[in-house]
Amino acid sequence: MKDTQESRGKRFIKEYLPYVVILIFVILVKKYVVSPIKVNGESMMTTLHDGDIMILNIIGYRFDDIKRFDIVVVKEENELLIKRVIGLPGEKIEYHNNRLYVNGKKIKDSYGSDVTEDFSVEVPKGKYFVLGDNRTNSMDSRVFGAFSKKNILGKTSLILFPFSRFGIQE
Repeated sequence: MKDTQESRGKRFIKEYLPYVVILIFVILVKKYVVSPIKVNGESMMTTLHDGDIMILNIIGYRFDDIKRFDIVVVKEENELLIKRVIGLPGEKIEYHNNRLYVNGKKIKDSYGSDVTEDFSVEVPKGKYFVLGDNRTNSMDSRVFGAFSKKNILGKTSLILFPFSRFGIQE
């Protein structure tokens, strides 16, 4: 009995359709839900290390607000930056004598691993002010300015690799 074109087409669909569906599902999950991201550089030391592989929660901010001290991934032109949110829209952010002030009120910032030079900035409405934890070695909002929510790709806190550092980093 000869294989007909129709039976070969049905067999092809039956055999390969599940793989196509899985591939489409993985692509959609990576684009809209979670995605791996690699820490590049030392701007988030000592919290994150160069080369750490993390999970970026893309969908999280669709259901939850961006909060102060969240670790986020920000898109700056063609580069992805991993930074910590310090200032929220409409706030006045100041550092004096290595202390954080938000709208004139002193806020405990236990994430900065180094000296933060004095500065004062008003965060525009709809924007977020981000800093690296390694304040003396970070290209962040002090250089690029505040970022709009559309430039914040998501939140990250789970280190997958290296296994010796596996877990949640706050």
